[in-house]
Amino acid sequence: MATVGTLDFEGFVAERKEKQAGSSRDPHAYVYVSDKTTRATFQRIKPVELAVAAAVRMFKTFGKNQLLGNTIKVGPTQFPRVHNLGKRCAETLGIAPPTIYIVNRPTLNAATAGTNDDSFILVHSALVDHLTDEELLSVIGHECGHIHNNHVVYLTAMRFLTDMAGRFMGWIVLPALVALQAWSRRAEITCDRAGLLCSGDIKVSTRALAKLALGSKKLYEELNMDAFLEQYEEGKEGIGKITEYLASHPWLPKRVKALRVFAESQLFRERSGGSGGLTMDQVDQEVHGIIKVMG
Repeated sequence: MATVGTLDFEGFVAERKEKQAGSSRDPHAYVYVSDKTTRATFQRIKPVELAVAAAVRMFKTFGKNQLLGNTIKVGPTQFPRVHNLGKRCAETLGIAPPTIYIVNRPTLNAATAGTNDDSFILVHSALVDHLTDEELLSVIGHECGHIHNNHVVYLTAMRFLTDMAGRFMGWIVLPALVALQAWSRRAEITCDRAGLLCSGDIKVSTRALAKLALGSKKLYEELNMDAFLEQYEEGKEGIGKITEYLASHPWLPKRVKALRVFAESQLFRERSGGSGGLTMDQVDQEVHGIIKVMG
């Protein structure tokens, strides 16, 4: 006769509540739901599937060499401070330590490139100069979020299609490019959350985002975050908002507002040693209203 194990009703209830709150042991519990569902949809969209396959072939053929020909690889004996920040992010998200390269560029930016099996992070030199270690930790954590969630192949495809559209056959690649850009705006929300999980401090992570918009060391100390967010309120109804429809990132004030909502989640509070807060369903519902482009 089959035996039935002991019914642990209290344990069942506790586990159910934990999952409903979005604070389960699922390492991807922080992911923005629209990012996840859009990636699932891509598998059924032929133009996107073909674009991704072409991008992977191009990258493996010559893309990596072209990108890395004038960069410096970070390691234990080469910029160990940056290397250790990458290791900290990897430990937080439960991934292998990322391969990081420093690129000599004056813009405040970082990117993840490659494929899901062969990915690396490119950090612009200006970013290292302008950000504190804590802020840089948040940015590297953001890029690690792309690796953690298998975004990399789609990011590579989007860059490949953007280059194609700029040179020739723009009308052919446009449908796949628009689909990838719409997904990318959602993926950025996921990865901002990953950066916050790595930094553990909402003020640090939002300040890092605001610095990307500002770019002036002389003005950082005078930055008023509330006034910065008011800019979005002033312009969100203007016709110019349509330009965001073809952008790969949400406007920075939107990202700050969305990240502040995630900071109120039970998931983030518990991982920061606190308690209580919004469920991830509640967080995502509020974020939907913040980052939508139209309507």
